[in-house]
Amino acid sequence: MSPDDLTPKKIVEKLDQYIIGQQDAKRAVAIALRNRWRRQNVSQEMGEEISPKNIIMIGPTGVGKTEIARRLAKLDNSPFIKVEASKFTEVGYVGRDVESMVRDLVELSVGMVKSEERGSVRKKAAELAEDRLLDILLPPKPVEKKVTDMIANGNGTTIEAEYVPDPDTTREKLRRLLHEGRLDGRFVEIETAEVRSGPMVEIFSSAGMEDMGLNVKDMLGNLFPQKKKRRRVKVPEALAILADEEAQRLVDMEKVTKTAIERVEQSGIVFLDEIDKIVGGDGTHGPDVSREGVQRDLLPIVEGSTVNTRYGLIRTDHVLFIAAGAFSATKPSDLIPELQGRFPIRVELDSLGRDEFIRILTEPHNALVKQYTEMMATEGVRITFTENAIAAIAETATLVNDRMENIGARRLYTIMERLLDEISFDAPEMRGQEVVIDADYVAGQLEEIVEDEDLSRYIL
Repeated sequence: MSPDDLTPKKIVEKLDQYIIGQQDAKRAVAIALRNRWRRQNVSQEMGEEISPKNIIMIGPTGVGKTEIARRLAKLDNSPFIKVEASKFTEVGYVGRDVESMVRDLVELSVGMVKSEERGSVRKKAAELAEDRLLDILLPPKPVEKKVTDMIANGNGTTIEAEYVPDPDTTREKLRRLLHEGRLDGRFVEIETAEVRSGPMVEIFSSAGMEDMGLNVKDMLGNLFPQKKKRRRVKVPEALAILADEEAQRLVDMEKVTKTAIERVEQSGIVFLDEIDKIVGGDGTHGPDVSREGVQRDLLPIVEGSTVNTRYGLIRTDHVLFIAAGAFSATKPSDLIPELQGRFPIRVELDSLGRDEFIRILTEPHNALVKQYTEMMATEGVRITFTENAIAAIAETATLVNDRMENIGARRLYTIMERLLDEISFDAPEMRGQEVVIDADYVAGQLEEIVEDEDLSRYIL
């Protein structure tokens, strides 16, 4: 779907295919994504003044915060990265520098654009690879000079006549055999570039140079010629390896880098998870001392600054930041005021109960019931879930969440694995059988979970 067609209503409809409920959060991200398109279509002068409306999602774990952000990025084909705020520390403490999130986002964007470019040159690369393979299977014969190839010119000296070879019918026959797959069983020897591997040097400094190790490796690599190694592989594998090498040569890395940087600056999305973990408590000593420092280090990145990366300078002025946290022991208002001001939109996500679990199990494109049905079908086992079975699974998940930690929809993974444990184990010996999972089967398999008050074995 093109960006022009991504209206807020259509964005929400797309998100509805994978995430149940949470309409307020979906509306907020849909508007944020559309505002990005609107900014790119106003005058350049005004577009520079419009900043993204960053969002804070508030809600318990397992209710869809991360999934909403991830699916949003896929809709727009935007560079997307999820980072945990608790992994960052202020300068001087052991941990990752906050600017590393931008460098990681650029690396990811370069990978995305490079993959797209390789796709666009795949046809040309396949043709070149095929010619290289035919040269290996049938090396061209050296041209022999004959007396008849020498022609006397007007000065009494001789010049070489242009050699015009006969059409090489053998090569074309070989090409036809290759297309028909009749050479697939033959082994060939090819020469490929050897991937360098060496010790990585990680440097931590106030300048934020964690990726210096990679740069050192690149610089050293340019000092020495790339080693080649010979491999003996079958024809189809050789064709794939050679096509990959040719695609690598055809891709214009300068264009890739330029496009990737532009994509990060104009449509990058950073998902800051566990932002509540960097909110200081009542204590004024210990780890709480550094939490406010992390917030202050995050502030310029979110506010808009220039970050130095191995591909050049990146501006974060128009990167969309979506923060999320449970805020069970703290509140968003406990963040430092400057950081609060950079997240003007706040949405609360609802806890999930029995009705939502029933819908999660059956409605989305990637619903758990559909996943397990497809997986068992690969073993030749057909499993069918009745409506009362799905209701019983949802009831059990709700009950366990109420008794113990509420981990939202993630509890369904635990329940489903336990429910289908025997079938998953015995499936290879059950080929051709059909299994109907009803409420009685669910009760029998999950009886221990319901009766065990401790439930320690089944907590994620």
